[in-house]
Amino acid sequence: MGQIDPYYAILTRAEKKFGGWDLKEFFATGEREISQLMESAARLGMPKVKGRALDFGCGVGRLTQALATYFEECVGVDISASMVDRAKELCDKANCRFVLNDLPNLPFPDQYFDLIYTSIVLQHVPKKTLIRIYITELVRTLKGGGLLVMQIPSHIKLRNRLQPKRRLYGFLRDVGVPASFLYRTFRLTPFVMNFLPEREVQRVVKAGSGQMLSSAPDSKAPSHIASRTYYVTK
Repeated sequence: MGQIDPYYAILTRAEKKFGGWDLKEFFATGEREISQLMESAARLGMPKVKGRALDFGCGVGRLTQALATYFEECVGVDISASMVDRAKELCDKANCRFVLNDLPNLPFPDQYFDLIYTSIVLQHVPKKTLIRIYITELVRTLKGGGLLVMQIPSHIKLRNRLQPKRRLYGFLRDVGVPASFLYRTFRLTPFVMNFLPEREVQRVVKAGSGQMLSSAPDSKAPSHIASRTYYVTK
């Protein structure tokens, strides 16, 4: 999807499918989202220092570029080479850099970031074990007095967990049907939706010496999926 329709893959609004996003409008959504994030951060009095920020699951840099207004250095990391390449092409901000990482462990030292933000990313990680590892890594790389804000679905009803269209996509890809054909002709995508119960998120954060400040329901997952945004410090 990073090659076929990257902007829709990041913000999956039905009316923007098949290249419907205007680039200026797309990046404006990131500016609004980060403005709201920074208002929430200010109410918490964190992070204590606005030095280095991480956009985890950065895609093409929609949020990374917006964070650059507030922080001295912004790092975007993503698993998709095509997304990272496009992020570099689209960014003209000297204080942004983009890193490709396809491993569970993040390529950053302990206590490296003053702010870490991840939204509509962990919900697409296919295994709960990997979600837990990523949370551990995000807490590990957070500085003392820093702020980690992460969105994770907390529950998916049993009837919604099968995700037949995604499974059909996987089967057809396995037998050699091109991804672009499946997307443009049959409107199939490989998006997986996953969740981690709130109590498990709290446990992983605590195990990593993180402190849960608060959590609140959000509307960042599809309407039939319960989702929460967590605020964590060290």
